[in-house]
Amino acid sequence: MDEKQKQLKKWIDESDNIVFFGGAGVSTESGIPDFRSENGIFHAINEYGVRPEVILSHTFFEQNPEVFFKYYKKTLLYPDAKPNDCHKALARLEEMGKLKAVITQNIDDLHQKAGSKNVLELHGTLYRNYCVKCGKQFELDYVTANDGITRCDACGGIVRPDVVLYEEGLDQETIYKSVDYISKADVLIVGGTSLNVYPAAGLLNYYRGNKLVLINKSATPYDNKAALVIAENIGEVFKKIVLDK
Repeated sequence: MDEKQKQLKKWIDESDNIVFFGGAGVSTESGIPDFRSENGIFHAINEYGVRPEVILSHTFFEQNPEVFFKYYKKTLLYPDAKPNDCHKALARLEEMGKLKAVITQNIDDLHQKAGSKNVLELHGTLYRNYCVKCGKQFELDYVTANDGITRCDACGGIVRPDVVLYEEGLDQETIYKSVDYISKADVLIVGGTSLNVYPAAGLLNYYRGNKLVLINKSATPYDNKAALVIAENIGEVFKKIVLDK
């Protein structure tokens, strides 16, 4: 354990008001690709000749639902992915009464699978689905039963994932709760995110403490504001600090 990891461990040991803010890099160690890295989803060539940001937009969903569903089911769904050491460590910290909330940009449900209870999903989740016509709720298994457009068994409407598409706004209640936790946190640990996606990244500006920790393999726009910057795999860092006891 190097000096930076020792410092983070000390802050974690001393605090019972920790908040974690995470992005796609948290789940890459579970085999789920991120979006913007060199090997990310947004750099992959797809068969439709349309940028992923366009396919995953509200307008495209409404105008081309068949292509939308084929793309999202092929590209975004990883139902067999398992929580990694980061997810497990955060669940343990919450169980110990140290971690107050996980605020995530991810839509993969891995924090919940690891045992975390208080998870604020800024961009929703693929594990909740609803009919846009009648509002009926569906589990993921219903959606993955076929590759095409998923239809409601009650009214025939389209069943879409409860995620925030491009052109759609974030859930305001989730934003308010996230701001509240971040503004009151003693230690704010930010991991696995380039902090280039807004408005989510802007939530860090509500932090009032002096123990901002960034754990990310590449540099972020907030590095100069952090008390600690750790450029390593986030799962390995949490394993050393939390799980190896």
